[in-house]
Amino acid sequence: MKRAHVWISGRVQGVFYRANTRKQAEQRGIAGWVRNLPDGRVEAVFEGPEKEIEDMIQWCHTGSPMAHVDDVEVQWEDPAGLDGFHIKR
Repeated sequence: MKRAHVWISGRVQGVFYRANTRKQAEQRGIAGWVRNLPDGRVEAVFEGPEKEIEDMIQWCHTGSPMAHVDDVEVQWEDPAGLDGFHIKR
């Protein structure tokens, strides 16, 4: 199990980025969460098998169809044993 803490910048709020992130994570069996940040970025945490997390990070570089991603920052951390994938408000 691996854990990636990810920050996505660009036009990523108001374009269904969080909903699409949850859908993609659930399809890959990844646990974690996603939320909007006040500075316009999206923050997410992914926990699961390394291959699926790497695929998820790659997806984040494009994101939802209406998004325009400028940068994806990744920090690897120790897994915390999260269950399910949630959108934080």
